[in-house]
Amino acid sequence: MSWLDEVAWNADGLVPVIAQDVDDGRVLMMAWMNRQALESTLTTGEAVYWSRSRQRPWHKGESSGNVQRVRGIAMDCDGDTLLLQVQQVGGVACHTGRRSCFYRRLDDGQWRVVESVRKDPAAMYGGSNSER
Repeated sequence: MSWLDEVAWNADGLVPVIAQDVDDGRVLMMAWMNRQALESTLTTGEAVYWSRSRQRPWHKGESSGNVQRVRGIAMDCDGDTLLLQVQQVGGVACHTGRRSCFYRRLDDGQWRVVESVRKDPAAMYGGSNSER
């Protein structure tokens, strides 16, 4: 059995992946991978996800330059979720220009923005937020 066969892929052949900053443990983003993306991630040493909206592999940072250098890959006890420990190049993981995609917190029944924009998305993507 291949290590890829141990992953519990969903009906669409995907597995959820959480990207975590290797230095401080901050959760940066959640995305999906298929077998090809996971193999490419291992081969290149940089995060490659599966874009469900574009139906193609997505090398994180291909548009923005904010690549994720993979420092470790772990699988949960059920084999149905992966954790990537990454070094986030450029300090921005979110297409909104923030460090983390988890920049809103529930506070008294309202979602509040708790993290400021670090890089202008228009500067990263040439006017479109296409990387996701």
